[in-house]
Amino acid sequence: MTPTPSDPRLPAGPDTIAVHTDLNCSFAHVAVHRLHVTRRRLGLEGRLWFDFRAFPLELFNEEVNARPGVDSEIAVLGALEPEAGWRLWQGPDWAYPVTTLPALEAVHAAKAQGWHASEQLDRALRRAFWAENRCISLRHVILEVAGATGAVDVAALAAALDSGSARADVMAQFRAARHGKVVCSPHIFLHDGTDSANPGITARWVNGDFGVGYPVIDADHPEVYEDLLTKAAALAGL
Repeated sequence: MTPTPSDPRLPAGPDTIAVHTDLNCSFAHVAVHRLHVTRRRLGLEGRLWFDFRAFPLELFNEEVNARPGVDSEIAVLGALEPEAGWRLWQGPDWAYPVTTLPALEAVHAAKAQGWHASEQLDRALRRAFWAENRCISLRHVILEVAGATGAVDVAALAAALDSGSARADVMAQFRAARHGKVVCSPHIFLHDGTDSANPGITARWVNGDFGVGYPVIDADHPEVYEDLLTKAAALAGL
């Protein structure tokens, strides 16, 4: 792939990795966990950053990301990375998140406070949903999760959410990802145009599609994350 300076899928600088995901995607939960773990192991924390971009499944599919499909993935994906944090939904059905758009918007809004704030909020919101069964559709839950990170100015985030200052950018990320330009959640892009969709994992559905059948992992190569981060570090001269 030959990148162009105007390609909206790519990170703005070589020290940043663009990570296109949704927050209620189990494959993305695995990917984000592996990104953080690998970056720490390589000694690149504070030197190489993750720019989380919105890949809102509810807009692509024009429906709620169905709980039966999400539940069917937990045991399979959880077995790949149990330390990421997983639990079947324990709350009532009416408390299950119907949208991730406010949370995706919050992650983008937090970038105004720096990459670290945005990264920490993204990771905390994922854990709030997957491991703690919290309804991350709700404003007060998003702000509570943000406060618990210790990295986010909650008052500034609340003002951004209330003004909708990040909403247009989230929708622009969705438009940039359409028509197969971003294949799935997760899809990672480096500054030179290198990309990897659902890195290292090959999966298929058995006995029906998402929400009916269940996923089978045919291959899992987590070492691809070291390859991606090492290449990103080289591009950044680290």
